[in-house]
Amino acid sequence: MSNPISSIFSGSAALDKVALEKTKRRALERPGDGQPEATKASKPPVPNADTLQLSEVAKRASAEPSFDREKVEAIKEALRDGNYPMNARRIAESFVAIEKLID
Repeated sequence: MSNPISSIFSGSAALDKVALEKTKRRALERPGDGQPEATKASKPPVPNADTLQLSEVAKRASAEPSFDREKVEAIKEALRDGNYPMNARRIAESFVAIEKLID
């Protein structure tokens, strides 16, 4: 049976290697010429430069922070001062829920 993506036999490892080598050889040969491409003197292909174009909405979204700085600073200050309310039971329940997701 062959792999639907690569069309290479997906039986035993030894047969898989043989099929892979045949596929590699066919890819290196030019049609009608029979001589492997690697033995010919040719220039390596020049990769095309990739470009990324963002929409105006994406540009604005990436320019703005994805969180409220003032709120973060207020929480940091409350934690430093010992005034941030923490519910140990709620924290423990959250850890239990996370553990259930992992299992």
